[in-house]
Amino acid sequence: MANYIIGLDLGTTALKIAIFDQDGRSMGVSTQEYQLITPEVNYVEEDLEVYWDSFKKGLGALLEETGADPASIVALAMSAQGETLAFLDEEGRPLRNAIVWLDNRAQAQADELRRALGGDEVCYRRTGQVSFEACWPASKILWVRENEPEIFARTAKFLLLEDYFIYRMCGRYVAEGSLLCSTTYWDINTKKYWPEMLQVLGIREDQLPEIRESGETVAPLLPEIARELGLTTDLMVCTGALDQAAGAMGVGNVREGMISENIGAALAICVPVDKPVFDPNRQMPLHYFPLPDTYMIHTFTNGGMTLRWFRDVFCQAELDVGGLSGTDAYDIIGREAAQAPPGSDGLILLPHLAGSLAPDVKSSAKGVFYGFTLLHKKGHFARAIMESLAYIVRRNLEALESMGIRVSEIRSLGGGSKSPVWNQIKADVLGCKLMTMTTKEAACLGAAILAGKAVGLFPSVQEAVEGMSHVKEEYFPDPEVKPVYDRCFAGYKDLFKSLDGMFDQY
Repeated sequence: MANYIIGLDLGTTALKIAIFDQDGRSMGVSTQEYQLITPEVNYVEEDLEVYWDSFKKGLGALLEETGADPASIVALAMSAQGETLAFLDEEGRPLRNAIVWLDNRAQAQADELRRALGGDEVCYRRTGQVSFEACWPASKILWVRENEPEIFARTAKFLLLEDYFIYRMCGRYVAEGSLLCSTTYWDINTKKYWPEMLQVLGIREDQLPEIRESGETVAPLLPEIARELGLTTDLMVCTGALDQAAGAMGVGNVREGMISENIGAALAICVPVDKPVFDPNRQMPLHYFPLPDTYMIHTFTNGGMTLRWFRDVFCQAELDVGGLSGTDAYDIIGREAAQAPPGSDGLILLPHLAGSLAPDVKSSAKGVFYGFTLLHKKGHFARAIMESLAYIVRRNLEALESMGIRVSEIRSLGGGSKSPVWNQIKADVLGCKLMTMTTKEAACLGAAILAGKAVGLFPSVQEAVEGMSHVKEEYFPDPEVKPVYDRCFAGYKDLFKSLDGMFDQY
């Protein structure tokens, strides 16, 4: 009987489930979208049952579609969004909605931690994160302690989203380093919880999960969960990885000299390194990679949600046409963007709808369209969104170059990699070759690779990656548009700098 693996990607606005065989071939993928809860400015939450119900619904549909025998599914691991925090009571029940990574309500608490623990340089050297920020789980815990003291007092476990799913499936409280790095209560040097931070937060180590490496077995499914999901108790739950790290693995980005960029709900850059590398300019965060004692320079920002916002708010016609014709609305939007010229006739966007992160950290940053005139049409705005996210990738490459890190290979994944128009824009803006992969769901595949290694289907992660990741298309920069994008990129940076003070006032 063939062995199959589930790779589960717990995304910001959608959950994806894929079943892979031992050769990395996908039997099928199920996607379940959900709406975030945004009760106030800078507040972003989600009901944990929404995640779980989406998983059950998607898994049931996938099992029916593929006809996969549940008895043949031997392992499951997750690719998970970082920083989304759950609060559980003594019985393992959620006490409130999860606070999503996009949430920036805890700015005052981030400032408190900065003062209490010696400043941002200490934060960077202990955790790899360049500064104390509102989005980090440590800041969120302090916010709950100060604003919801009854919830804080009743919290027995503080869990990230992967940790919660592991607990829900097999009853064990377990976490792994690639997801823990950006909590700012995990020390990247010792790979243990940071005692001084826990003391300031007023929490105990036993309120946090056991720390493990990625790609390790945890426990089989609980009998009641196996029945609920239509699976068997022989399925082993394994530790996965941060979504961006899992995606990097899924596209074969596991060695120095490579970089993967992922434009989905978030925009992320992953650069594997063999040892900890701290940026002297403190712009580039250092994360733990899903291979033992390896690391990655990893940056992300929330600009990737901008195109979905644009689709949902301004593109009802495209959604209607797509629904009637069976075409993805994003493909229609891409065709509209292709009608606008490089540089969007001077239209520049700052895509920071919920703040900006590395290398231009500014939690109060806002979205800004600049330079539009009577000339501009919907396609210009769509193209400007795509170009703006390419500018963020280019800002990261600039920061890497300042650290002496040279990138020779760029691999693209996520929703942005599915658009030929967008891929060409990125190649032109970045000025180098960009490759897409045959893997459509790289994060799911990366999680499956870790699960397969954990249960012994693969001798090593590296060997599995080499056999399962293949280049699909290559995009080369057009030298004729280089002057246009050099000028627009300079304009993007000037606009961000010029509005820095205004962001804090309005």
